[in-house]
Amino acid sequence: MIKLSILLFVGLGIASCTTNSALAPLDPEAETPVIHALLDSFNVAAADADFDKYFGFYAEDAVFAGTDALEHWDIPDFKAYAKPYFDAGKAWSFTSVKRNVYFDNGSRIAWFDEILDTQMELCRGSGVLEKTGDTWKIKQYILSITLPNNLIDSVVQMKKPFELVQKMELQSQ
Repeated sequence: MIKLSILLFVGLGIASCTTNSALAPLDPEAETPVIHALLDSFNVAAADADFDKYFGFYAEDAVFAGTDALEHWDIPDFKAYAKPYFDAGKAWSFTSVKRNVYFDNGSRIAWFDEILDTQMELCRGSGVLEKTGDTWKIKQYILSITLPNNLIDSVVQMKKPFELVQKMELQSQ
């Protein structure tokens, strides 16, 4: 019985050490440049129309939300949408102008927002990343078009004819 108790105690101790080291808090100072490099490589993969590399940055259960209200895709649907663009060698070219990276205290979650120079002029990209093992993966990415406040009224007027159709499509999903 004593041997069984000792084995159980040692086993729990080893399991506890393994679990604690796997969930050790991240060092934001060390991880921030890693995330910057990942996001820069992510943008380069799209500009190079490298389909496999680009989609390799996403977690399997990631979500992409684009500039159109109807663009809310899981990764298989986003791949299907994007594949013809990548196959034609013309995906998209985004360059970060300014990026902010944030971390959840003690967890393996980070999020970012950035201003991007794109073919649509300035846009905003934002997202959530999760670190699994030694690898960061994008769990959610949202692309939005930036709009100067003094243009909002005129843009809202231009959008009105499309809003009813989009609202109906969103409600039917």
